[in-house]
Amino acid sequence: MPMSRPVNHTATNNRFTAVEVPKQNPKNRTKNFKEVVLGYTEEQAIAEASRCLNCASPKCVEGCPVGVPIPTFIKLIKQNDYAAAISKIKERNSLPAICGRVCPQEEQCQKMCIVGKKGDPVSIGRLERFVADLERERGITVPEVPAWNGKKVAVVGAGPAGLTVAADLAKLGYKVTIFEALHKGGGVLVYGIPEFRLPKQIVQAEIDYITKLGVEFQPDYLIGRIFTVEELFKNGYEAVFIGTGAGLPKFLCVPGENLNGIYSANEFLIRVNLMKSYNFPQSKTPIRIGKKIAVIGGGNVALDSARCALRLGADKVTIIYRRTRNEMPARQEEIENAEEEGIEFKYLTAPLKFIGDEQGNVKAMEIISMRLCDADDTGRRQVAPIDGSETTLDVDTVVVAIGRTPNPIIQSTTPGLKTERGGIIASDESFKTSLDGVYVGGDIATGEATVISAMGSGKIAAKGIHEYLSKPKKSKA
Repeated sequence: MPMSRPVNHTATNNRFTAVEVPKQNPKNRTKNFKEVVLGYTEEQAIAEASRCLNCASPKCVEGCPVGVPIPTFIKLIKQNDYAAAISKIKERNSLPAICGRVCPQEEQCQKMCIVGKKGDPVSIGRLERFVADLERERGITVPEVPAWNGKKVAVVGAGPAGLTVAADLAKLGYKVTIFEALHKGGGVLVYGIPEFRLPKQIVQAEIDYITKLGVEFQPDYLIGRIFTVEELFKNGYEAVFIGTGAGLPKFLCVPGENLNGIYSANEFLIRVNLMKSYNFPQSKTPIRIGKKIAVIGGGNVALDSARCALRLGADKVTIIYRRTRNEMPARQEEIENAEEEGIEFKYLTAPLKFIGDEQGNVKAMEIISMRLCDADDTGRRQVAPIDGSETTLDVDTVVVAIGRTPNPIIQSTTPGLKTERGGIIASDESFKTSLDGVYVGGDIATGEATVISAMGSGKIAAKGIHEYLSKPKKSKA
């Protein structure tokens, strides 16, 4: 029987206007770490699904990095067959509740939506979340997997790319072990994205689903230190996937950056999200912040840091970004949420140096105004400082969120593994590296990108690994 749940909200039937999703009130949500977006009710989901035209040649599917059959699952929602809808999604995506929350659908599947040519695109992500959440409430169905085919694959890193590879290969009969350096699986999903955007119980539920497919999870295993890639092969694994992400923070390299009270976004978000410092002393991991916080950067990580700081008790949180709002790489929805919550934005502004007090704590930062210049070869507008525009901004905590690069441990301990600029591991179109049987995916293969992009590379790598292991091995002379 189709799953269902109570209907308790009014929804619109306007073809060109998306059904608005309920959210926590801004004044209330800045005082807690509970999820901001509450999700569709059944009535709202059906109303939104009814806006879909079920195109004969759906462009939305072309915009999905993992190829979810979007019109099919939306049609099943319209038919109240939610169990079939989530089953259809999971044919291509093993992390639907996560993707329904953090995937930038507005730049991918929804950007291609035909309805969006005349109005709001269909809210594909909200609908994906609806059926995923409903299945979790009612009980997750685990598909039968084939008997073990006798081959073992090691996956290094339990982030979105590694989880995707593991799930896809398990469904093909491989015995898969995920080696994760941290004590929790999920990678950036658990240490980077705040609870109010992605509750950690959601991440754990999706990981539990993958382990029920037969995947083994080994936490606290830092590959490159406990085992090298070469040793994994010696231990019986016939292929290795590397999905260790981009966890090495970038810094501004300006005077005073080593003062107390200046965090990398990595440290700040790991303490808040993975170690749950917002729940101190129960969490036993404190974090010190002041009352006047500055966050440097314009991406989702900067927005996440700023919104966390506000919830930790800051009186004023200011985002410092050297371009304008139009150039911010953060999701539009997250920018709007931050604005609703009272976070201040200082655009066309860059830090020059940090100023400390006698105890070595940051107390101010010198900033300078910027102007937009012509675009570079990538199409992105460049900036230049405006001479004589220097001013000082009082701060007592700073979070630097200007990007991350791959950690070099795997690269430095794997002879013959070719890398590119910035420590990215080189690979071909199938994400095969320079070493036989070694594949790569996610941020360590592409540089910083989205969760769904990492999953897309993971799916391609899983296909490559399957093809590699399906070929007859040449006998040694």
